[in-house]
Amino acid sequence: MAEHSTARAILIWGTTFSLFLTISLLACILYGLLLPGGFEMHRAWSPWLPGFEWLTFGGILAGLFWCLVYGFWTAALLVPLRRLTGLWFGAEK
Repeated sequence: MAEHSTARAILIWGTTFSLFLTISLLACILYGLLLPGGFEMHRAWSPWLPGFEWLTFGGILAGLFWCLVYGFWTAALLVPLRRLTGLWFGAEK
């Protein structure tokens, strides 16, 4: 795999992490809609996503926004750490 610049790697991994969180959030919302009230997945997300409210347009937009922020925040921390330490699965030193 070709080595990208740090900024490009952050863009790639930030997009990947953000999509992962977004898909997970939307899957949990769908899960909560399809199952009875005892299986409320939104309670797991509410503490982590400021402004997230169950089944409101603004709340879901806030949740999607924070998925984007957390995805890029994670990439901004992990990519430089990986380059600093050289540790990654499959990476040779």
